Amino acid sequence: MKKLIATLSNIWKIEDLRARILFTLFCLLVYRIGSFIVLPGVNHAALQNHADKGGLLGLLNMFAGGSFSRASIFALGVMPYISASIVVQLLGIAVPYFQKLQKEGESGRMKLNQTTRYLTIGITLLQAVGFAKSQITPESKMMVEPLFTISTMFVLTAGTMFVMWLGEKITDKGIGNGISLIIMVGIIAQLPFSLISEFSSRMGGQGGLIPFIVEIVALFLVVMFTILIVQGVRKIPVQYAKKIVGNKQYGGVRQYIPLKVNAAGVMPIIFAQAIMFVPAYIGQLLPNVQSSFLSSLSNGTSLTYNVTFAVMIILFTFFYTAITVNPMQMADDMKKNGGFVPGIKPGLATGEYIDAIISKITLPGSIFIAIIAILPSIAIVMGVNSQFAHFYGGTSLLILVGVVLDTLQQIESHLLMRHYDGLMKTGRIKGRSPVTADSAI
Repeated sequence: MKKLIATLSNIWKIEDLRARILFTLFCLLVYRIGSFIVLPGVNHAALQNHADKGGLLGLLNMFAGGSFSRASIFALGVMPYISASIVVQLLGIAVPYFQKLQKEGESGRMKLNQTTRYLTIGITLLQAVGFAKSQITPESKMMVEPLFTISTMFVLTAGTMFVMWLGEKITDKGIGNGISLIIMVGIIAQLPFSLISEFSSRMGGQGGLIPFIVEIVALFLVVMFTILIVQGVRKIPVQYAKKIVGNKQYGGVRQYIPLKVNAAGVMPIIFAQAIMFVPAYIGQLLPNVQSSFLSSLSNGTSLTYNVTFAVMIILFTFFYTAITVNPMQMADDMKKNGGFVPGIKPGLATGEYIDAIISKITLPGSIFIAIIAILPSIAIVMGVNSQFAHFYGGTSLLILVGVVLDTLQQIESHLLMRHYDGLMKTGRIKGRSPVTADSAI
């Protein structure tokens, strides 16, 4: 307890860190207030029913912190920006022009960011039109329908761009990754209501206090397991050649390349979830082609759905890791800087060595991520409320853990720079780029 009080005191003593934290909290407060400002003329009950059914709308509502179900001005949240970031990142793999921009340093990054913003506006306009159309029922079709659609389109687009601007301001003047923090706050805002709902249902005759305590302990263990996966790395030793310039010696020290066990982050889960929504939509559009297999793929708690979901996550993990981690580029960079892996020839042999290690650690990492992804379904089968079960795994848990660790790591860096103790008595908090929008996310 004394250590915690001393750490908080040290954080408050650092003027720059204190200002950054307060600015971050202010921006997040503005975002949460805006999430309760609703659009005029919408059918809230109908939208709530859609959001509560789960699926793609339920996922969007979770990332937006409930703004979607409340039909607020921030209803679309940062999801259009995330989609645009993913598209630009994939273009950087397939299109030579975007590959060139990625290699141009700061100027190229600014051009890519500008392209992402323009693409965000386009995606938001399309999603806003769909959102507006979903609010127009046969009974409400009037002469003002076009006006409602246009006004909703502009308000939602402005809301998304404002949220994106808030995220960028947090990144520049606050603490942590702004877009990631906005997503995290939206997810964690639903935790108290889910916890109260689960406690009420248990105390209302569905098992009592003991099962609720077991659920909390299980959730704690799942979070610890997720932290291990997020922070897990395989270190490859790298030796740099000695260089003597004048009377000074450069290089000659051993460093490490940390290869993450989960280099793909939550992207495999997002891709797999997007594809797993297809059978449900096929069943809605073409009810005549409905079959028992198609029905089982539409049921999130069925064995067929979860096995297929887990296999797709494993495949997408290998795919996304392959397109985002370039062992040959890493080997070339080491060779240019006079670095080499002890016992391995520089160049092609080093690239093949790194690629083999990545393949070995990606398999267990992908299996663990698949297990985390299907844990909510297992929790629902075990009798946990579906709203509370979402916190047992999946995209939400990985985002929460990744963002919290990254933010704590930045706070600890500020403390250590000013010769204060870190946040922990032993060891260091190993942050990572959270799997959210800016790392596409």
